[in-house]
Amino acid sequence: MSEAQSLAVKGQRPVVVVVSGPSGTGKSTLLKRLFQEYPDYFGFSVSHTTRAPRPGEEDGKHYHFVSRDEFLSLVSQNKFIEYTEFSKNLYGTSIKAVKDVEDSGKICILDIELQGVKAVKSKSSLLDARFLFVAPPSLQVLEQRLRGRGTETEESIKTRLKVAEEELGYANQEGAHDLIIVNDVLDEAYENFKAFIVETYEKKFKKEENL
Repeated sequence: MSEAQSLAVKGQRPVVVVVSGPSGTGKSTLLKRLFQEYPDYFGFSVSHTTRAPRPGEEDGKHYHFVSRDEFLSLVSQNKFIEYTEFSKNLYGTSIKAVKDVEDSGKICILDIELQGVKAVKSKSSLLDARFLFVAPPSLQVLEQRLRGRGTETEESIKTRLKVAEEELGYANQEGAHDLIIVNDVLDEAYENFKAFIVETYEKKFKKEENL
């Protein structure tokens, strides 16, 4: 039995909420508020990446920071549910990260890019996934937010905007996501964000109580 197949050996696929959307839409802010309000409900799947840590980021908490060779070794061992490359850096969600959250009795939340979303969709036999997309009010607003960070190079901003166009195009396809939230007014966006994810949590555990 493969490590991936072990996720579903109990006859019930692990429930995950897949959160995606262009960089700069406020996903991290929304997730931070959710975890502060519901510290015991959800577990954040810690991804692997080959990029360097940013100021304040901790290994094993924000990401598992690894070398490119280490990452590719894990790929060759089929340790990832999904992985992708962005701006010359690799990012991936390991099977173990999802399983650890599931085993703790929490809902696993994945914060991943478009290619990762497609990869998770291809593994519907292993994961019971719900898909939530966070969109900017417009590409113009998104560009303003990216520039306002003060941490992005001009090349990086152009790359992120190009990727954002692709992500928005995919999100507008019927059935691509279960819910799209436009993060214009933060408090309103958060209430919709929270309602969707908490409902997922409640459905999972009500279902288990009835088993």
